[in-house]
Amino acid sequence: MKTKASVLTLRIPIELKHKIEKVADQQGLSINQLALYAFTKEIQEMETYNSFSKHWKKKTKSELFEDFDSVICKIKEGTVPEWDKL
Repeated sequence: MKTKASVLTLRIPIELKHKIEKVADQQGLSINQLALYAFTKEIQEMETYNSFSKHWKKKTKSELFEDFDSVICKIKEGTVPEWDKL
């Protein structure tokens, strides 16, 4: 099933265009593929940040630390692999 695509024209500084071309070439991608990846990744990060921000705004700093401590306390001593210990 083919999805519909639309065209988006962007005006960007020539230096950025050259960087994009260079990175796309290094990755073996077209500029379009690189742009789709970069836009998708950044939009997802923004959505994730907004989701967490909504959750964090409902709690005080003290409540956040209490929640963190309660999760950490559930980790039993010795369940952390040796290579992951401080």
